[in-house]
Amino acid sequence: MPGAHPDLHLTVPTLAPCTPFLGGLCLRMDLWWVFLYTVVLLVPFLLMQISSTFKFHFKIFSYCILCLILSAMAVPVCLLKNGGRTVDNMRVIRAFVRTMKYVFGVRFEVKGLKNFQIDGPCVIISNHQSILDMMGLMEILPDRCVQIAKRELIFAGSVGLITYLGGVIYINRKRTRDAKSVMAGVAQAMIDDNLKVWVYPEGTRNNSGDLLPFKKGAFHLALQAKVPIVPVVYSSFTSFYDSKKSLFTGGKIKVEILPKIDISGVKEEDISDLTERCFHEMRQVYFRLSGKPYTPIKQSTSSQ
Repeated sequence: MPGAHPDLHLTVPTLAPCTPFLGGLCLRMDLWWVFLYTVVLLVPFLLMQISSTFKFHFKIFSYCILCLILSAMAVPVCLLKNGGRTVDNMRVIRAFVRTMKYVFGVRFEVKGLKNFQIDGPCVIISNHQSILDMMGLMEILPDRCVQIAKRELIFAGSVGLITYLGGVIYINRKRTRDAKSVMAGVAQAMIDDNLKVWVYPEGTRNNSGDLLPFKKGAFHLALQAKVPIVPVVYSSFTSFYDSKKSLFTGGKIKVEILPKIDISGVKEEDISDLTERCFHEMRQVYFRLSGKPYTPIKQSTSSQ
């Protein structure tokens, strides 16, 4: 350069590429993350092959997580489509939940859907086996149908929120007086809003391979609202789902919707007999669908 001192040498610093040492370090870090991700993905898979207990609990955990995810996805759809709490949101919820059967390899064989074609409200009763019942419920849920569920469900995160938006009716099973007053309100709402109400007369989950004695609440509700009863029976899950054996695989569930039961001539004093009749009829269908020999029960089976 003109005017520059002949002995002055200018050097411009440049960003040199990674040295072999740094390059090796970067590569080792990348490989470490790949190894970590691989372990996270493979360990559960390997444990599922080794331990049936781990496989069962992992699938239950996955089922619950998927319920929370699908519920969270359904919430904005319900709000945008219908604006708030309404039975019409059950159509949205039904569409989301029906996808779960493909994830867990559950198939449904349904018979008697025409028996849901009733003009006006009705009370639907069905057996209650496990958390998988939600898939079975949504597989055949008719329009304008809500469920009666325990009050604790409303606190189950996004699942509680979506059931609230869908119009699910909550009862406190520990307070009988509250349950009765809620039922009286439900009976009136059924008439006013043309609702079908789904009730589990066993009162709790039961995967024993038989039906529990029926409680009378659903039958009192039908009598108060003066609406027919439609029984629904699901076959036993025990061939592919059994918590005592840590069994949870894919399988087929047979579902049968029975003809409606007209209660126009039923009086309050006939509730016990009606409960017994429904229990025995549904129990016979349950054993038939499950491919098991039927054993009659002679003693009284109904409870309050």
